[in-house]
Amino acid sequence: MPQKQSRSSRREFLASTLAGTAAMALRGDAIAAAPTPPYPTYDKAQIAITLDLEMARNFPKWSDTQWDYEKGNLNQAAKDYTVAACQRVKERGGRIHTFVVGQVFEQENVDWLKQIAADGHPIGNHTYDHIYVLAQSPAELQYRFARAPWLIGGRELPDVIRENIALTNVALKERVGVETNGFRTPGGFATGLENREDIQNILLGLGFDWVSCRYPAHAGMEDLYGSGRKPSQLAFDEILRAQAESQPIRYSTGLIDVPMSPVSDIGAFRTGRWELASFLEAVELGVNWAIENHAAFDFLAHPSCLGVVDRDLQAIDLICDIVAKSPDKAELVTLDAIVAKAKPQLSPERKPS
Repeated sequence: MPQKQSRSSRREFLASTLAGTAAMALRGDAIAAAPTPPYPTYDKAQIAITLDLEMARNFPKWSDTQWDYEKGNLNQAAKDYTVAACQRVKERGGRIHTFVVGQVFEQENVDWLKQIAADGHPIGNHTYDHIYVLAQSPAELQYRFARAPWLIGGRELPDVIRENIALTNVALKERVGVETNGFRTPGGFATGLENREDIQNILLGLGFDWVSCRYPAHAGMEDLYGSGRKPSQLAFDEILRAQAESQPIRYSTGLIDVPMSPVSDIGAFRTGRWELASFLEAVELGVNWAIENHAAFDFLAHPSCLGVVDRDLQAIDLICDIVAKSPDKAELVTLDAIVAKAKPQLSPERKPS
């Protein structure tokens, strides 16, 4: 026979029940009030590998600066690395999104590019002469124009920028037989194309609805060349912090920007002069952040640089390995695929933070 419960026991029971109910309600409110990330999210993290097909100063030798004047004169090593990286990623079920400088199409043989295109790797526009699209004067556009101003013949700056971009579209179609897939500015800008509606409208007028221009600023890139030391913790912390700022945004004109995710190979190996192991650590941090936050990661590298310091494609393999270990949480994609999934989530009024 059950014993009778005292009044004090009943009061204690009711009090504890009410307290528990209140706590559950508070937890429910907290969950309901959890802030929505200020960037698009995805069922699976969108992991892209992108290569800018151009020559880079200081590579393969630190004294190499002639590439400033012949950005598209790709050497055989850069071409071989590009082909190998594309093949490696294709074997892992993905594709690499490349961006080519139009000068490349002046080379005698572009069969390697045709093969990349045939294998399904999209090729985007990186301007014809690797120009600085935010230039305020013709001399700022490119080293070769400063040295030989007659090449642009006194034309208005917006016309030169528009033509330099348009030429690459034409060259890609005529030499490789494919349409341009996206546009990336030479150089990344901390605020992207914010407050540069003139450049946005040039790109929109040329048929681009998305670009890759923004590269968030981050600190801690100490000069460590030859020291054997790792970068500071600040460098890694800043790179991790910048991932949230490396997510797709839409400018007021409607143009979408898919930012490049720090740290790039140029940032690590030229600016920071890192060892490869530190670069791989930073890449792993960025990819894992994207997976944990259902976000995007846009790996940026240059075959003329990464192919020198990472001949065995360790960075490419690392990214593919991380994605392969989380098939339900991440997938290898191209930038146009990221745009397709991000576009419905982007407000026309959203601007870079």
